[in-house]
Parts: sequence; C-alpha cells; structure tokens
Amino acid sequence: MLPESPHVPSAFTGATPAFRRVGVTGGLGFVGRNLVRALHRQGASVTVFDLAAPGGANLPEGVRHVPLDLRDPATVTSALGDLDLLFHLGGNSSGTVAVTDPRLDFETNALGTFNVCEAARLTSLPRLVYLSSAMVYGTPQAVPQHEDHPTLPYYPYGASKLSGEHVVRAYARTYGLSAVMGRAFVIYGPGEDPRRAGAEVGQYLRWHLNDRPIHVTGDPDRKTRDFVHVHDIVTALLLLAARGDDGEVYNLGSGREVSLRQLVEHIGDVTGHRPRMLTDDTVTDDTYRLVADVSRLRGLGYRPAVDLAAGLAGLVDALGPTPELPQLDTIFHPTSGAPA
Repeated sequence: MLPESPHVPSAFTGATPAFRRVGVTGGLGFVGRNLVRALHRQGASVTVFDLAAPGGANLPEGVRHVPLDLRDPATVTSALGDLDLLFHLGGNSSGTVAVTDPRLDFETNALGTFNVCEAARLTSLPRLVYLSSAMVYGTPQAVPQHEDHPTLPYYPYGASKLSGEHVVRAYARTYGLSAVMGRAFVIYGPGEDPRRAGAEVGQYLRWHLNDRPIHVTGDPDRKTRDFVHVHDIVTALLLLAARGDDGEVYNLGSGREVSLRQLVEHIGDVTGHRPRMLTDDTVTDDTYRLVADVSRLRGLGYRPAVDLAAGLAGLVDALGPTPELPQLDTIFHPTSGAPA
C-alpha cells in the first residue's frame, strides 16, 4: 500500500514555515505535478513555471501557472522574484530529443539553469533545489554509484544536466547562493509519460496489461537499474530543500538494484499472470549496472517508503486494465521548458 503523502520536513509546516512561497519550474511534468500537490497540501503558496499550458494537469485550486521559457533570461528574472524557495525541475528530460536536437537540450538544460541561477542571484532567492540526473555518471565504473563517482556523461542529455550542476555549484561558491542538487535515478509512478526513454516500468506494464509481449532492450540479466517511486523522489526533494548542504549533490534513488528480468518477474507477481518477454541484447550502449548509493541522502533522514511491489501495484491500479500502449517508434519532442 502506498503512503498517503510524502514525509514533509518541519521547514514546510507550522505557523511560520521557512518556505511559504514556493516556485516549481517544470511543475506540469511528471515529478513536478507530484511535488506541487505535496506542497499545496502543506499550505504553501505555489507557483508553477512552465512553458506548456496546464491542459489536463489538474493543478490544485489556488496554484498559479506562469508561462516561462527558461532560455529567456529577462523573463526568468522577472518571474522568479518574491519566492522563498524554487525547485528547478524544468528543462528537456528526453534522451531522444537530446540526441536528435542537442542544441535545444543544451539551451534548455544548461543555459536554462544558468538563467535560473543568475535570476536567483539578482533577486536574492533564499533557496534553490536543482534536479539533475544519474545520467551524469555515464558508464558506471563502480557499483553502487556514490556522488564522488566520476562524471563522464555518455549522451548529450547527461552533459547538459552536468553543466547545470557546475553552474549551480559555482554560484553557491562564488555568490553564496543557497542551493542544493539531486541526481535522480529511474523514477516511475502514476503520470509518467511512457514514450520517454528510461520509462521501462510504465512501458512494460502497459504492454503486459494489454496482453502484449514486453520488449526488453539490452541484456535483461546484466542491465540493472535503481527504480525509485515518484512519491520517494518528492520526499527526497523536500528533504534537500530543508536540510541539504549548500553546493552539495545527493543521489536520489531507492538504493535497490533490480535487473530488467527481475522487473518483468515482479510485474508477473503483481498482476498474477506470467509476462511474455522479447529481448534485443544486441543493444549494449546502456547495458550496465546503475544503482544509487543513498547513504548521503539517508544522512538527511531519507527512508524510501515505496518498495517495487507496492509501487507496481499502485501503478496497475492507476493505469487500469487496458492502458494506452507506448508508441516507441514515435520520437517525443517536449515543449521547450517542459519538465524533468
């Protein structure tokens, strides 16, 4: 069973919380929507900054939406004033887009993060949380990956996210910006776009629930991942805001290593019928073991609350019996400024 709500540090609660006025770039995306709901439940005054229109996002009552292109420095600066805290989740999150349009990827992720940091400096933003990615590590040289693991991104997406980290860290050291960073591993849960590369959990479930074979790219035994539920990611982000050290980076994961074959087996256990699996082990670019060392995050009080079985069961309920099938042959081009 999933917890009703993420653990919320005291900085967000009480009569005089430290963070009352909170902004979220990319607040209409997968992680952003979940974070916005958690903040709203605590009574924060939340503003979503996202170039996309709210559409069917169903923002909670009272949450403001401000259209924002991260590539426009003047607009970013004018939009981000009068906040106690900003979660910077915005940018391109599609590895496919990063490969097919690396300029867009770099401008939204790296330059966009620079614009956010410069706006934070000019407006004296009290606190910034930047969501980066485990893709900054590239091909792992050690398992599990600690934050001190070498950062040698394999794809443009990892390079653009790492560039954003360097900017945040430089602003923290040079200008005293109170900022902290989190490297997300493989996030899953209700609301995830199944077209996104790395969305194996949602993709596999959609195929299986439609009685289709599950397509596994890479060696299903040697390719392992750290699957972390979006509920736990929201908890981690709130902890970073309240307790993270300035200029520091934290792995955001479950700390549990799961092979793709084990993921398929878990899906069979949860649904009660055995999946069919089609494998293509000729693709070896990302056949490696990716798992977070979360000891640094645990030092802030983090304890993942959703194990894979419970997370899968909740996602089965959310998807329903015959969910839309993932169209992996269609390249997903998110709107500039779309959320992580």
